[in-house]
Amino acid sequence: MSDAALPTVAEVRAAAEAVKDALDRHLAAVESRIGDEDPAVYAAFNELAAAAEEYDELLYDRYDEVTPFEIPTPEDGVAYTGPVEPAAFSVLIRRDYAVVEPARLIAQAERVASHDRDAELVEDGGTAGALGVLFGEYEPDEIASRYKEFGLEEGDSTLWIAALEEVAEPGDWLGAPFGETDLQDVLHRFDVSSVFDEEDEPFEDEDEDEDEDGNGAGHEGDGVGGGEAAGRQSAAPGLTPA
Repeated sequence: MSDAALPTVAEVRAAAEAVKDALDRHLAAVESRIGDEDPAVYAAFNELAAAAEEYDELLYDRYDEVTPFEIPTPEDGVAYTGPVEPAAFSVLIRRDYAVVEPARLIAQAERVASHDRDAELVEDGGTAGALGVLFGEYEPDEIASRYKEFGLEEGDSTLWIAALEEVAEPGDWLGAPFGETDLQDVLHRFDVSSVFDEEDEPFEDEDEDEDEDGNGAGHEGDGVGGGEAAGRQSAAPGLTPA
């Protein structure tokens, strides 16, 4: 970098002062935090991280020196930068299913259509038509709780809570309902996947070894509940579960 492009001494010092101010704001936010996931703390953390990064870069460019600061970031590199007190929010849900018993799925749709005049099952419409009938009849949460009855198998699922400045006008986002969500506005996300169960397997093996040796309690009701909750991971604002 040429001398003309180097940051000035004043710019480096101003960046250092910005770090000090950000430290004070972060400490104040921590001291007055409300709950374990106070958005004000995360906002102050992000401001401190940005100020420290800016100072580190200017210090290196000007003096070829570095700082000991290491700011942890989410795995996907996206931190929450939305409002501290959102006036509105969106809930976005994705659930994946595999159709493992097409005949059962179609039979369930035919049963609904036979009792509901508004449910139209196109002849030879296959599973595509059956899905339209079933999701038109049942709430998604009910299908999620009874997926085996419909010949389905659960895949991964995720729920995001994204901050909004204000609630959109009716019909504004219907053309592209998921296209305007900025990852930096995601306050919380909750993921369910079998990969989380696989990550826990070594610990389960250790427990089994202890039981065989007579050192473990081994009570049937111990631990976290099974089923969907066993594969659930929740995250702090702006963070993606590992």
